[in-house]
Amino acid sequence: MINRVRFYITLIIARITYVAIKLLSRTSGTSFVGKLSLKICPNFLKFCSKYVTKDIITVTGTNGKSTTSGLIAHALETAHQKVIHNLEGANMLTGIANVFALNVRPFKRYDYAVLESDEAYLTKLYDCMKSDYLVVTNLFRDQLDRYGELNTTAGFIKNAIDKNPDLKLVLNADDPLVATFDRTKYAVYYGFENVEYDCSYEHKSNAPSEVFNCMCNHKLEYSKQFFAQEGHYYCPNCGYKRHECDYPADVKIYNDYSILTVKNQGISFEFKVNLTGLYNAYNALAAIALAFELGLNQSEIQKSLDSYQSIFGRTEKRIINGNSVLIQLIKNPTGASEVLKTVDLNSNIVIAINDNYADGRDISWLWDSDFEQLKDAKKMVITSGIRANDMAARLKYAGIPQEKIIIEPDIKKAINIATKEGKTTILPSYTALLSIKK
Repeated sequence: MINRVRFYITLIIARITYVAIKLLSRTSGTSFVGKLSLKICPNFLKFCSKYVTKDIITVTGTNGKSTTSGLIAHALETAHQKVIHNLEGANMLTGIANVFALNVRPFKRYDYAVLESDEAYLTKLYDCMKSDYLVVTNLFRDQLDRYGELNTTAGFIKNAIDKNPDLKLVLNADDPLVATFDRTKYAVYYGFENVEYDCSYEHKSNAPSEVFNCMCNHKLEYSKQFFAQEGHYYCPNCGYKRHECDYPADVKIYNDYSILTVKNQGISFEFKVNLTGLYNAYNALAAIALAFELGLNQSEIQKSLDSYQSIFGRTEKRIINGNSVLIQLIKNPTGASEVLKTVDLNSNIVIAINDNYADGRDISWLWDSDFEQLKDAKKMVITSGIRANDMAARLKYAGIPQEKIIIEPDIKKAINIATKEGKTTILPSYTALLSIKK
């Protein structure tokens, strides 16, 4: 009884605090209220889980968490379900607590919770709140100072899975590390059988990809490799190979959208996804697979895809200074390289790189990212943020003429310069993206 009273008091304090934050314009308010809520009521999230009547869905992985979870939440809402979702992408424990603190009401219930979770914080989340489904998008090298090598990140996720005995997994079969998470759990797999391009940009990347060994310690080989380590892999020594998919798909990539043909129980369904690039086609396929698992039909899923609005900074379109702007987050070699393939070289380009904690202090990933894709940029390329000079040096070695490179550390000034003269593409790291939003 005392804990329940503390929980309700926490909800009241959370709302008062949030209003004060907004009035004072101190922060974006995506984590502080959650941090305070967990301080006042350590079991806060455990109480919150009782306000979800059907399923709690978690989404993790290196890239695509925000878009995949956003697509899932929107599909459920389109199917007239009540959903609570950390839409802003604050995916550590405090960010998730923040969303519940500002949305839970004593007599209000949600059908589903869709929660994007940082890989390293997933096990902490499961200590507080059990999940019914876990969608894992991919595992790429990311923020070595925070996550370490890929096996360390995989270990975080495996530990979280082990803590949740009834968890159902939705796994990317094309990623050889993600595909090992099934163990004794209920698991379904999604992946692409064929990838076709009908677009103006070059779909190949020079970014280095990870090399994985089979459990027998022999190097995995590929019959099809779509990007990085994603593809159809097999071991020539022991015969281990990519898992057969429950939701296999073919995809055709166009400049601004993709057409996915997805099989569910042997029946083919076609979907149009209004997002750019193969990486977003993977995000959409993950969301479609989960939607089918939850019983949604083709019409409901396509309706949600048609009306989906990109989450801030994830292939988001804006108008700034009267000109069109496309904002795409970059934060690690594989993700950045996939985004760089799709950049309009006729646009002005702003690359804003910070090295704050949330970005990762180690910026060596810039040298593993395929910035050579920008060498034929027709207009100015402005580098900005804390590491503007480092980014300019990387562009110089990528073959971009120095006279096209402008260094402007102040992000606001950089965007104003670029957006005064036509279409602009902005490529920010995470905290640079937050600065742009603010």
